Amino acid sequence: MPARPLSASRPMDIAVAGHPLPSGLACSDDPGVRAWLAELPALVEELLGRWRLVASPPFEPGGSSAWVAPVRDAAGAQRVLKVAWAHDEARDEAAGMTAWQGRGAAQVHRSEQRGQTAALLLDRVRPGTPLAELLDWPQRDEIIAAVARRLWAPPRELVDAAAADGFRPLAQMCAWWADSAQARAGAGLSPLPPDLVTHGLELFRSLPQQWGGEAVLLATDLHPGNVLAAEGEEGTGRRWVLIDPKPYVGDPHYDLLQHMFNDPDRLRARPVEFADRMAGLAGLDPVRLRRWLLARCVQESGGLDAAAEAAMALHGAGVC
Repeated sequence: MPARPLSASRPMDIAVAGHPLPSGLACSDDPGVRAWLAELPALVEELLGRWRLVASPPFEPGGSSAWVAPVRDAAGAQRVLKVAWAHDEARDEAAGMTAWQGRGAAQVHRSEQRGQTAALLLDRVRPGTPLAELLDWPQRDEIIAAVARRLWAPPRELVDAAAADGFRPLAQMCAWWADSAQARAGAGLSPLPPDLVTHGLELFRSLPQQWGGEAVLLATDLHPGNVLAAEGEEGTGRRWVLIDPKPYVGDPHYDLLQHMFNDPDRLRARPVEFADRMAGLAGLDPVRLRRWLLARCVQESGGLDAAAEAAMALHGAGVC
C-alpha cells in the first residue's frame, strides 16, 4: 500500500541488539506494532543466539512494522535479518520469497513465524540501492514490468501443491480493502461523488472475480522502493532483486498498480497514458488495467490526493 506519513506520537525509546530503533519503526503509529515493540528486544536476542548471528545497526530509516539489520552468520557471511510484526497483509512474505527463488527474489536462508512475529534471514544484496533512488521514471517503468513478468507464474509451477494452496486469492484482499474504503466514505472521508465511490468499489470487488486468464502469484506491493540493485554474476552488470512482497494469487494486472501510486504526479496528470504504458511494457490488456486503476484510485481516495484526482480523470475519460 502507499507509504503512510510517520506518526506525530512520541517515538519508542527502545534498544534492540544494543542499537536504537530505526526511525521508521520508532515512530510507527500502529497500536499493534507499538505493543509488539515491547517484546522485540527479547525476540531479536533469541534469534541472534539460536541462528548464531552478530548484528550491526539496523537500516535507516527502515519500515514501520519490521526491524531489519545487516548481520554476519557463524561462517562470517553477510546476511540481513528481518524481524517483523506479522500483520495480515504480509502473512505470506516468506512463502512468496521462497517460491520466487531463481526468479528475482532475494535469497532466503531461513524463515519462521511464531505468533505475531515473522523472521527471515536473507542474502545481503550489494549495493542494495533501491530502484527508487536510481534511473528516471520511464526507466523505472521498464524495470518494474520486467521484474513482474519474471515473478508471474501459477503457484503450482513454483511450489508443491500444499504450499501453493496456502496462498490467498486476490479477491479476498480486494474485498477487505473495499469494505474499509466503504467505511471511510460512509464517514465522509472520500472527496469523490457517492455514485463514483459505489461504482469504483463494486469494480474493485468484481475485477478479481472476473479474471478469466491464468491466476499467478502476485507481489501486490511491487514498486521502486521494493526492488534493489544487485551486482550481476561475475561482475556482469546490474540485476534487480525483489524484497518485501505481500503475496496473493490472481490477475497480473493488479501487480502494476502500486508502482503507479508511487509516481503521484504522473498518476494525477496522465493516468490513462500511464496505464497504457505499463500495460504495454508488461504485455497486458490496457483497457483492463485502466479499469483496475480506476477501482484502486477510488479505493484509495481520501488517503491520497492524487488517487481522487486520477479517479476523476479516468472517469471523465470514459473508463468504467
